[in-house]
Amino acid sequence: MHAPPHLNHSEHEQTSLSGTAARSAWILIVAGAALLVLALVLGAVRGDALRYFFHAYLVSFCFYLSLALGALFFVALQHASRAGWSVAVRRVAELMAANTLIMGILFLPILLPLLCGQTALYPWLDSASVAGDEVLAGKSGYLNRFWFLVRAVAFFAVWMGLSWYFRRRSLEQDESGEVQLTLQMERVSYPALLLFAVTITFAAFDWIMSLTPHWFSTIFGVYYFAGAAVGFLAAVILALIALQKAGYLTATVTSEHYHELGKLLFAFTVFWGYIAFSQYLLIWYANIPEETGWYLSRQQGPWVAVSLILVFAHLLIPFFALMPRGVKRRPALLGFWAAWLLVAHWIDVQYLIMPNLPLSGWPLGLLDVCCTLGMGAIFVAGILLLAGNRSLTPTRDPRLGESLGFENV
Repeated sequence: MHAPPHLNHSEHEQTSLSGTAARSAWILIVAGAALLVLALVLGAVRGDALRYFFHAYLVSFCFYLSLALGALFFVALQHASRAGWSVAVRRVAELMAANTLIMGILFLPILLPLLCGQTALYPWLDSASVAGDEVLAGKSGYLNRFWFLVRAVAFFAVWMGLSWYFRRRSLEQDESGEVQLTLQMERVSYPALLLFAVTITFAAFDWIMSLTPHWFSTIFGVYYFAGAAVGFLAAVILALIALQKAGYLTATVTSEHYHELGKLLFAFTVFWGYIAFSQYLLIWYANIPEETGWYLSRQQGPWVAVSLILVFAHLLIPFFALMPRGVKRRPALLGFWAAWLLVAHWIDVQYLIMPNLPLSGWPLGLLDVCCTLGMGAIFVAGILLLAGNRSLTPTRDPRLGESLGFENV
């Protein structure tokens, strides 16, 4: 561990967002809130007790939450592995991870109606249904309002605490240059990864798997994590490209960093396919009605096409597209496939949630667009507000020199 290097920026490189970022953030918040209100109105006029709206809102929430959680995993992993190459891009990941605060606020429209007796999302909230169902009655010690609330608070407390710890220590190091802060973050990263694994698993159980409480899969949490990793890596690649087009990090982030992010994106795309296939194969092979029902509903009607789209768009096509070295070293090409996989990840989250509704076609109407764009605007606004006028690079990290001189072999 060496003393922090001095970061020499190019003459035209911008190192922190300008004051207009905060104004842009508030515009995005207002626009995002307006779109979500419009989605609520569209849901109300459907006459289904807001059932469709809550499912569409949950899709958007779980999608953007996965980006923040993928960022938190990335930050903790880089510290745990003492990685040097990622220092130049880690601050952007820290900002995305700290957005768990925004996601906690956006979870309230799901949590508060649930606590007030709304049963549009989760059938185990209906006491009459539980009383007449032996399976639901047996799970009522876990699936109930009180413990759902307690676990949700615990999840967000862990995610917010860890993400803000890593970001705060990194910003402190920008000021002091103290090498000891890096060692502290390394020591915290090991239990942080364990806490992350437990919380993301049970959050996936609570918020997605319990939509169909008769069904269960022990690797469902890993499935959601794999998608979160793919979604984050795609999002951070697109964020870096956008920043460089705007004049930020033009000399700090190079094709070597894109190459490494591209390799990770390729690896987690394969990992997602492996987990998805493993879950499907075990359930198909066992052929137990309590387990096969979940896939049966996704192999009928419009969901047959969606299932095939995921096989090809989320695995097979990007598998071959991301394999060549040249693709990963060209930001334009890599950005295209990152955007492709980000859309595929959104479809995947829809695939997990929306088949619980009786639909005659694939749900992709104005309400879904409003939820996705509205929450996305608020998510981006959160990143802009967190970034402020701080440096977009950990300027006095002791491994920054290694990151700036990094070359793939």
